[in-house]
Amino acid sequence: MSCNGLQRTASNPPRLNREKLIYNLIFDLGGVILDLSMQKTYDAFANLLHLDPEQITQTYHQRPEFVAYEKGELSDSEFRSALRDIFCTSATDEELDFCWNAMLVDIPLKRIELLEQLRGRYRLYLLSNTNGIHAEYFNQIVNRNTRYSELDALFDQAFYSHCIKMRKPDLEIYEYVLSQNNLIAEETLFIDDNLINLEAAERLGIRTYHVQHPDIILTLF
Repeated sequence: MSCNGLQRTASNPPRLNREKLIYNLIFDLGGVILDLSMQKTYDAFANLLHLDPEQITQTYHQRPEFVAYEKGELSDSEFRSALRDIFCTSATDEELDFCWNAMLVDIPLKRIELLEQLRGRYRLYLLSNTNGIHAEYFNQIVNRNTRYSELDALFDQAFYSHCIKMRKPDLEIYEYVLSQNNLIAEETLFIDDNLINLEAAERLGIRTYHVQHPDIILTLF
């Protein structure tokens, strides 16, 4: 995976509704395109470390290393070392990666097909809070199940938090995406499953859609 996305242009985008034209679509990844289950990671670590899953959950939400990793402030190896320190374990890289990636369930082919259909009708962008270990794994899913070598190929540009050192819901990440592609906020629809992320985007005039189940995007367009 490269931190530099592909560039394309779109022509004659259709109306998403009768009031305004949407030219640009920004998709979140987890919970929108990719099926996500944090509980699977909590359970996997609990099984590996012989702890209660609730202990793992609390640690995840309390320790700053997890956010730092998403912002690219820790390398993959530094993150694994942090996990060993946090959980007082000597687990191997492979064991830690297995647990960390357990939350990434699948990318259904029908969502890939939807993105293919939308290409050329809209300019497509991906905006994800993610990290190096996850990026390698979800690209393996894409490469295994589709004709694409990586997820970036489906978008005009992909923005990953660990690559650009910014993270949702900080306003700077939305400003960055808009400025990098000369996007007009009112002509841009941001699709995410997290209301906090959507509310931040709305402060800049970006139009938003709250995904409460990933398959809803199949009927949105």
